[in-house]
Amino acid sequence: MRMAFRILSAAAAVCLAELGLAQETKPVDRLIPWLLQEDAELRALPFAEVIFDATGKKVIAIDPRSDTDRRVLKQISGVLGEVVRRLNAPESVIQGIPRINEVSSHFEDLMRALLNAAPGLSCDFPRTADGRVQRSGYPDLRLVDQETKRVFYLDPKLYAARSRESSFRTFYFEPKKSTNKVLDDAVHLIVGFEHEPRKDEHWKITRWDLVDLAHFQVKLKAEFQGSNRDMYRPEAIVATSAK
Repeated sequence: MRMAFRILSAAAAVCLAELGLAQETKPVDRLIPWLLQEDAELRALPFAEVIFDATGKKVIAIDPRSDTDRRVLKQISGVLGEVVRRLNAPESVIQGIPRINEVSSHFEDLMRALLNAAPGLSCDFPRTADGRVQRSGYPDLRLVDQETKRVFYLDPKLYAARSRESSFRTFYFEPKKSTNKVLDDAVHLIVGFEHEPRKDEHWKITRWDLVDLAHFQVKLKAEFQGSNRDMYRPEAIVATSAK
């Protein structure tokens, strides 16, 4: 049985049969027992299968024998070196930003501009199925090799030096039809930028890595959530200090 999101519907039917539930059982009553008993199976989902099941598009692995892949990787590598050089400069816009999580958009903007200026490449922010540009969510950039029309999705990530072995979540993909930006069979690349702690009001980027997500494995975390609007409904409040 394929792992990824099609597994949920199949598992619901299996769970229904195993538990001997009536046909009118609510979906949540089928889903939760399955999540509890299949936890181990949700810890190593191939990202390529997640993307295919969620979008119908294939994740294409980098082929070291491909002239196109070698050429495009060389061009991307040159751009990333220039991105680091420019953003490390004392006059760089990021040097005036105190929080690293507010810096990432500047990496995206500069990568997009430099990749667009590279011969034979076109780079832009990916659009949703209805044609809207959306900056949030995976992936951040869509690169096209004009000669072959091969598509490369790029997603820049910043991480602190000496944190490469951290187990904290640094990547997520939320499958939604309305906001889906994966519209092509494509290579999927993470662009990792390592940075030192801010010192003397200066950020220093120390290295970059290109990571092929073709063999990346992800975990599914079951989480039920609600907003303040969901919680603080007038009919649900049973006591209050407000007048």
